[in-house]
Amino acid sequence: MASSKSKEIRITRLYDAPVEAVWDAWTDPEQTAQWWGPRGFTITNHSKDLRPGGHWHYTMHGPDGTDYPNHTVYLEVEKHAKLVYDHGGYEDRPPLFRVTVLFSEVDGKTKMDMTMGLPTPEAAEETRKFIKKAGGDGTWDRLAEYLDKEVRGKERFVINRSFDAPLETVFDMWTKPEHVARWMPPTGFDMQYLRADIRPGGTSFYKMTNNKDVTMYGRAEYVEIRHPDRLVYIQQFCDDKEGMAANLLTAAGADPRRALASVEKELGKLPKVEGSGAGQVYMSPELARLLDQAQELATKAGDGFVTVERLLLALTLAAETPAGKALKEAGATAQGLNNAINDLRKGRTADSASAEEGYDALKKYARDLTAQAKAGK
Repeated sequence: MASSKSKEIRITRLYDAPVEAVWDAWTDPEQTAQWWGPRGFTITNHSKDLRPGGHWHYTMHGPDGTDYPNHTVYLEVEKHAKLVYDHGGYEDRPPLFRVTVLFSEVDGKTKMDMTMGLPTPEAAEETRKFIKKAGGDGTWDRLAEYLDKEVRGKERFVINRSFDAPLETVFDMWTKPEHVARWMPPTGFDMQYLRADIRPGGTSFYKMTNNKDVTMYGRAEYVEIRHPDRLVYIQQFCDDKEGMAANLLTAAGADPRRALASVEKELGKLPKVEGSGAGQVYMSPELARLLDQAQELATKAGDGFVTVERLLLALTLAAETPAGKALKEAGATAQGLNNAINDLRKGRTADSASAEEGYDALKKYARDLTAQAKAGK
């Protein structure tokens, strides 16, 4: 949050971590290197002397390869409570601004209250513009993500923003499809809802396109909606049939269209069942073994639920089955899928049934075979 009528820029954040952990993340050079700077930036620490009169020398490396030398002089250091420093000054020029950071405990969490003091209101306004252009607010989101991983062992993607608009208006921007479609897609893309049932237990399905060569699909499942201050939903990229397997296969270097064509061919070979027993469906020994293997893979990975990722991996390992052969012909390998899963998960485990919508996601991608059996296949 920043004031636009003074020569100060103020940023406040509440982190779900102890004060000691937040302080260490700020002051330990090895930890600071994990989150400091906008997204896409990295830093190299040259020296850091955390004491009044001490200096911090480091270089920020931009995504385009540009290097940005930085220099900080500490004026006040109160452990776990306060930092005051001048930033950007060198022997041949004064500091760009003075920063005061206050750390305080709030119900087991840490409030970070940061003030940047500029020489003039005009300088403050120019700095705000620079921070916005460089994505500087992402620095404090990265700190939240780093703390989550270090303190709780969980990975999150954090975006924290303040808007100069009433709470009701912002809530409408998130919950009314006609508004969401205007701001959610990336620059240059259009968004269209193919289904929008925004309510607890409801789902939405949408596509985004640049109207040239890129079209993406996604879906969301709404867990909690509390007007006007809370919205909880699970979002995932998918294909145009609302399945996730195609994206996973692509990430693994396989061709999902070829896999689907092979599956269609195998389905076409299945005999039709007619008569009084046509409505009864039984689990084959092969399917039972497949589900057992998927369960073993999930357990070994620390998952509490079997997701489509583990089912797809189990199918790939069942190389002599028609499904396994179809995946192999499409270029899918167990190693490739495992690498894609690890890249997607980034250390996270499936600890809820909605982590990937489990068996339901596979059903949506590969068809509801039970329904087909009842229809005569």
